[in-house]
Amino acid sequence: MLIIPAIDILDGNVVRLEQGDFKKLKKYSMFPEEIAQKWQNAGAQYLHVVDLDGAKKGVTENIFAIKRIVDNINIPIEVGGGIRKMSDIENLLDIGVERVIIGSAAVEDPEFVMEAAENFGEQVIVGIDARDGIVAVHGWSDSGEIDAKELAARIGDYGISTIIYTDISRDGMLNGIDAAHVADIAEHAGIEVIASGGVTSLDDIKNLKAYENAGIVGAIIGKALYEGTLDLTEALKIAE
Repeated sequence: MLIIPAIDILDGNVVRLEQGDFKKLKKYSMFPEEIAQKWQNAGAQYLHVVDLDGAKKGVTENIFAIKRIVDNINIPIEVGGGIRKMSDIENLLDIGVERVIIGSAAVEDPEFVMEAAENFGEQVIVGIDARDGIVAVHGWSDSGEIDAKELAARIGDYGISTIIYTDISRDGMLNGIDAAHVADIAEHAGIEVIASGGVTSLDDIKNLKAYENAGIVGAIIGKALYEGTLDLTEALKIAE
């Protein structure tokens, strides 16, 4: 199981939100590339980067910060936030991003997702962010008016092999992850799932690891790393 530290970027700064609320943010650094180096030095094999400005506005906003991350580390990164056009994907891949995460467009423009999967294969994955089981879009500010399990089941038909599932109600709250719920999403959809939202302790890693056979292939860790409730090195050992 892959352990993936998260770097959320707003106005060029590394921040964490609570439940996706832009009014409840904490800034951790002005230098995303330094945070990326920190997680790489701690043993991370992959990084998860979110352009929060892009997620709100529907257009990539922090590409220069993302480029600095790519240029300062030698492990792959995945990037999401505001990806609505084929050129958005191409621009990110061109600067060295390993894979790109489509979010809102998976709800609003399935044909775009299918075309992206056809053109870029496994370099495109889909992020499903849900609040009370209903998909949220546009930086989590609006309802996508579709059940998360239903959308997850469709994604495989679009040619996508992996999804990131985020429980918004738990994200940034440091109250643990519902591993059984994530496993249920994976089994229902018949697709690989990376769990996100609420990972707080090593017990969460153990719980997710127990469902590896159900299709949970990774875990994204954000605030727990920044607040020190979880040690990345120890999490990596458990995941192995």
